[in-house]
Amino acid sequence: MENNHQKDRFDWSLTLILFLFFLASCTAIYSAQEAAQYHENFFIKQIFWYFAGAAIIFISLLFDSEQYQRLTWYLYGFGILLLISIILAPESIAPLRNGAKSWFIVPHLGSIQPSEFVKTFLILALSRIIVSHQQNTFMKSLGSDILLLFKMGMVTALPLGFIMLQPDLGTALVLLSILTGMILVSGISWKIITPLYGAGASLAGFILYMVIKKPELLEKYLKVQTYQFNRIYAWIDPINNQSDSGYHLFKSLTAIGSGLLTGKGFGKREVYIPESHTDFIFSVIGEEYGFIGGSIIVGLFFMLIFHLIRTAQITDDPFNSYICAGIISMLTFHVFQNIGMTIQVLPITGIPLPFMSYGGSSLMGNMFAMGLVYSIHYHHREYMFSKGIFLRG
Repeated sequence: MENNHQKDRFDWSLTLILFLFFLASCTAIYSAQEAAQYHENFFIKQIFWYFAGAAIIFISLLFDSEQYQRLTWYLYGFGILLLISIILAPESIAPLRNGAKSWFIVPHLGSIQPSEFVKTFLILALSRIIVSHQQNTFMKSLGSDILLLFKMGMVTALPLGFIMLQPDLGTALVLLSILTGMILVSGISWKIITPLYGAGASLAGFILYMVIKKPELLEKYLKVQTYQFNRIYAWIDPINNQSDSGYHLFKSLTAIGSGLLTGKGFGKREVYIPESHTDFIFSVIGEEYGFIGGSIIVGLFFMLIFHLIRTAQITDDPFNSYICAGIISMLTFHVFQNIGMTIQVLPITGIPLPFMSYGGSSLMGNMFAMGLVYSIHYHHREYMFSKGIFLRG
């Protein structure tokens, strides 16, 4: 017997989690902009972007799994078109910012970063590929797994290549994390995954070693300029690089360390960090609310990830489960990378903290991903005798 009560089908748990993120984000951004004396009111803008994100969620809720499967390649193609357009567009429309051409200027709204939406489009595309491959594979073998891996790699390589042309290393790493996570749940044999990931880890370690010990060889044979490794040097030794490339990290460590257990209190920041309302919002939280405040934010992300896992488990549609897996991979990488870079666990990259950092494109892109989760929960049905149990979904 089908449950037709909309209020029971709506994901109220996810709504509560997002509302808590809304409160935490706006509070931290308000404090950050006051301390830094910005000319813009990012606090009001973040509220606007949250409401815009809520509208995106509502629209996403109107489509079910079958409709998203039909729309997948249109959305993916639209995302590729946006990435091509931003490379070809004149700088009056797509200006260079910090050496990257990643944003469109939208009059009266600010700037839009297409790659933030491409992340979710890629999740849909990879989910569609995995489901289609499994439906059309009658005899699973290493050959069929290699074919699936090839198709997933090709679909990821296209947007990845255009994003690297901008260039935007941070977003490129997010796409790779999405691909990595979805390969793990795709059913591809571990006989392929283990050597593949082992080779990837070894290559990354080798490159890091060369950057630290033999940068002149990379400069000579790969034509890589030594200054491009400054973030690595700053990550390893921020104190001796605090006057230039290590400035942000040194200030972040000082701010978070000075917060101690309970923090200095709202609005009582003493350490100035440029652009702290964006990528370094966690430093603001660490200084004002200490270890306890930072732990609460991390706890919120654990609640969100746990909820996504539960959502993946309740659905009988593999397409929906893979969507949840892709979103989990994306958010997990974002959180570990962003918080890790503020406490010197990982090198600094331009990756925002989801739902916390200021940024319309990032927030709306993540809200679209949450809209897919809302849709999965809303359109989910369980019938009597489903899975061998008596349920009224």
